[in-house]
Formats: sequence, C-alpha cells, structure tokens
Amino acid sequence: MDIDAHLLDSVALPGARELFHGRPFEVREGGGHRALLLHGDALEVHELAALFAGERAPELVLPLPWPGWDLGAHSVDPDRTFAAFSGQRSVRAVNADGTTRWAYGHACWDQHVGHPHTGDERQVCPGIESGSCRISDDGRFVWAHVVLEAGDDPDDYLEGWVVLDAEDGRELARLPLPDSVASGSWQLAHPDGAHMGLCVGMGQDGVLVYWGRWDGRELTVHDELNDGLDRILFDVHPAHAGFLTVEHNGNDLQLHALDGTVLAENDEMWWDHSCGFLDGDTVLAVSQDDDSSDPETPGIWLLDARTLERRGRVRHPSGAAPDGPVRSLGDGTWLTYDAKSETVSRWTPTAS
Repeated sequence: MDIDAHLLDSVALPGARELFHGRPFEVREGGGHRALLLHGDALEVHELAALFAGERAPELVLPLPWPGWDLGAHSVDPDRTFAAFSGQRSVRAVNADGTTRWAYGHACWDQHVGHPHTGDERQVCPGIESGSCRISDDGRFVWAHVVLEAGDDPDDYLEGWVVLDAEDGRELARLPLPDSVASGSWQLAHPDGAHMGLCVGMGQDGVLVYWGRWDGRELTVHDELNDGLDRILFDVHPAHAGFLTVEHNGNDLQLHALDGTVLAENDEMWWDHSCGFLDGDTVLAVSQDDDSSDPETPGIWLLDARTLERRGRVRHPSGAAPDGPVRSLGDGTWLTYDAKSETVSRWTPTAS
C-alpha cells in the first residue's frame, strides 16, 4: 500500500546536508529539535520550530575553539547557556558569550604514532579521526568519547568514555574502551533521562555500541551488541524503552531493549543507513537498491514500531522524491533535503 507524503513546509538552510549525512542534530527532552551546523570557524544553532516559522537567523553562534578543526560531534546544553566542543586534544566548554568555561585535556586523536606537537592548543594535526560529546538533558553532565592514552608504541593507545561535571569539567567517571580504534563517533541521549548511548564507527573494523548510566556514584554500561561489531545505533523514542539499529551492511533493521535483546527484526530489504521513529507507533526506514528485479526497492517505508512489519511505502509528490537520506523527527514528521537548492522540507503522512 502506498502512503502519500504531505508537504508541511520548506526552508532554505545552507549547510543542512550535514543534518542527513552527519550527526549535528540534537533532540532535547520535551521534543525540541536542533540543528548544529558548522559554518567556517563558527557553530550555528538553529531551533527547527523557529526555523520553519520563518526565523532564519541562528539562535546561537559560537566560535570554534580551534580554527581549522572541522571534525568531532559537539553539543549545546538545553538552555543554550554553553556548548561542549569535541576537539583533537581536548573537550572545551564554551559559554554563550564565547568565553571558555573549562577545558578537559586528553591525548591526540591523530593515530599516527609519535607525530609532533608544537604546544599550541590550536594546532590541528593531519589525522582524520575524532570523538564526540553530548550534554545530558538536565545540563549537569558532559559525556565525552576521548583518547585516554597515546604513546610511541601502538600498544599504548587507549580510548575511553568519560563523564564530566558540566560546571567545572571535573572527571566523574570513565570507561576504558580497549576495543575501540575510532574513525568517529556520536552520542544519543535516551528519553528516559538516565541513559546515554555511544556509537563508535571504526571503518572496515566495524562498529561499537554502548549504553551508559551515571547515578552520581557508579557508571553502569551495556555493551552486549559488540560481539558482532556490526550494529549501528540510529534512534530512540519516549514511547520505547530501547533503541533502533541497522546492520552495518544493511542486511536487517532491529528494535532492541537497552540490554541489547532483540525485540523485533526486519530483514526483508537491504536497508539504508537512514531510519528512525516517525512517532511512537511508526518507524520510517529507507531501503536500498539491491540489484534485484523487485520494483519495490529502493523506497521509503513505514513500519510498525513494535513488530517492524511493513505498513506501506511512502510516495512523495512528482518531482519531490528525495534523492538521499531522510531524517525522522519522532513527532509524526520527517525531513528531506534538496542539494541543488539547499532546501530542507518537512513532511507528514496523509491521513488515511
């Protein structure tokens, strides 16, 4: 069954491609959606509701602490009072007025053993590896994926996941990640307000997924998905206690409990790296062309959020079909992007 897509609104947003191909997107407790976009040496923060209401100016603009560093996944606190930047050799908290709140130093992400450092904190080494950080929904903690150790011997290399005090940058807890040799990572706050997810991409070496909880005394972590090194963390929703993943090669889409238990699976299609909760009852997912004669692939599908059974295929108006990934917002709408016009459009299914 085809389900028609209804266009709600569109807006020109230069640089918005990264909302679909990267991870500069935050959903805050209560449903606030934010676009965090790098323009030159500045981070621009747009509230999507304001953007679609006609407010083109960003809500907040902050200078990057390290000009020329364009990697890492950054975060802005719920009240927009500060941002946490994931740098090559430090995590830096920057207040809304541009002043530094604190800096947490760590070893360099550039994995070339023994490469020199000048002592200038603004030095950008040539490596393409990076980490991530995420401010908790209550604004009290910064979760950061960093390099804990790096020496002249490759065996000395060790990454970690640390929990920092958002006020002063003190390290409160850490989890060494001896299996991680990251190309990049991203983090996802669970709407239960307690858990943080970390997904580490390691290129051809696979993917790692962790769920952590810091109760003020103890850091507990779920890492049960990492035996296969092949699950990519994609989305969460307040109506679900778990999360969605896609197999690294697109062979299946799975719904999990927080401990990794598989609650539902769909392996009918070759799934793209683009899926998410449309709302509490529905998952929106994109299937890829699998070189078969099946006319149903590729396509955009609505799935039951608890069984992952297909409900129907989404049909966009003629000339408006997306030619790339889509981004579900969890509120019954999704975003598409037109690269030629740099336009972001918001859609919803037509009521049956």
